[in-house]
Amino acid sequence: MMFNVISIVCIVVFFCLNLLAMMHMLPLYITSPLLFLSILFTLYRLNHRKTFKGF
Repeated sequence: MMFNVISIVCIVVFFCLNLLAMMHMLPLYITSPLLFLSILFTLYRLNHRKTFKGF
């Protein structure tokens, strides 16, 4: 449960940073990969925890 909250907060923070980058206040080449990696890591952790590990 705590992981879900941290992931959502991380995505929201990086999305806000990406909005600042679109207004040319931060470099876009730094904020876009951060947002992408946070979404990728969140989706990976949500999908990986329910896999079958064998007998």
